[in-house]
Amino acid sequence: MNRAWAVFKAHPYISNILGYTSLFASADLIQQSLLGGKHAAGSTSEDSTSIDWGQMARVATVGFCFHANFNYHWLRGLEKMLPGSGVRAVTAKVVVDQLVAAPLTISAFYIGLSLLENKDDPLEDWRQKFWTSYKAGVVYWSTMQAVNFAFVPPVARTVFLGGIALTFTIFLCHLRQQHGHRPSAS
Repeated sequence: MNRAWAVFKAHPYISNILGYTSLFASADLIQQSLLGGKHAAGSTSEDSTSIDWGQMARVATVGFCFHANFNYHWLRGLEKMLPGSGVRAVTAKVVVDQLVAAPLTISAFYIGLSLLENKDDPLEDWRQKFWTSYKAGVVYWSTMQAVNFAFVPPVARTVFLGGIALTFTIFLCHLRQQHGHRPSAS
C-alpha cells in the first residue's frame, strides 16, 4: 500500500485521471447490471440482461475527456482560491462548487453522451433531466464535498471525488436510461 501511495503522490494527475475514468466506467456497468440499464423500446428480455459495452465506453470517454480533467484542475484551483479546511473555507468551497462546477459537470455528462451517440438534438436529455439531477446533486454533493474539503488531503481529492461520484454517476446513468432513451443509429 505504501508503494501505491508513493506512485500516486509522484504522479497525481495520471493517477487521478485513470482512477476517475475507471470509476465512471464502473458506474455505468453497475447501473446496467444491477438496475437494468437498457430500457430502449423494442428490447427483449435477453437484450436487457446483456451489457452495452458501447454505452460503457461512452460514459468512460465522457469521464476521461471532461470530468476527470475538469475535477482535477477545478479542485486544485478551488483550493488556491479558498485555502484551508476550516468551517468558513469548507462552506465557501461547497457553495462555489454547487454554483459553478455542478451545473457544468451535469451538463457535460448529458450533452457529452448525446454528442457521442450522434443524437439529433444533443440538448434533449439535458433539458429533460438537468433540474432533477441538479436538485439531487445539491443534497448529495454538498455533504460529500464538505467531507472532501474538510478531511481529504488535496493530492487525493480527485480520487475521493471519483469514489463518491460512483454513486451519483450510477444515478445519472440510470436517470438517463429512463423514459425510453434510445441512442441514435450510427
